[in-house]
Amino acid sequence: MGIWELFAIATGLSMDAFAVAICRGLSLKKMDYRQALITGCFFGGFQALMPLLGYTVGLQFKEYITAIDHWIAFILLGAIGINMIRESRDESCENFSNGSLKNLFMMSLATSIDALAVGITFAFLAVDIFPAVSIIGLTTLSISFAGVKIGNLFGTKFKSKAELTGGIILIAIGIKILLEHLGVI
Repeated sequence: MGIWELFAIATGLSMDAFAVAICRGLSLKKMDYRQALITGCFFGGFQALMPLLGYTVGLQFKEYITAIDHWIAFILLGAIGINMIRESRDESCENFSNGSLKNLFMMSLATSIDALAVGITFAFLAVDIFPAVSIIGLTTLSISFAGVKIGNLFGTKFKSKAELTGGIILIAIGIKILLEHLGVI
């Protein structure tokens, strides 16, 4: 898997965190760069940790699943993408009036569950995991930081478009993996 594919996956995975970061920005009376950085670090850290955990789990089952790994990657990425597209229709923002670390921890965990499945897929595809999780974590940190700023400036205008775009990216990558394995491309 190339650097551009990893960056595309990282961008797709970070769209849930971006949408939540926009809501975080909405809850701030004025832009607070410290809060934006803390939010980015939480989301980026969880988005990096979860694929690493998924990769570790995936390695345990790799020898049993090698013959169908491309289908698993296609199904997992497609399901995550479809779920993100479905969520893009929800215009509400989670309540961030309580900016506690516990709340941020829970939101970071909730937005990174799909990254766990991607990590399992990485194990089946023999992706070099440390560069992959670094790209995912740093991309999510940057995009989440920007999300807080955008939310503080513009509101929920970009939330649903971000989730829709992320879902489409993940579905496209799943299709590409399947077509490559089948020899179509």
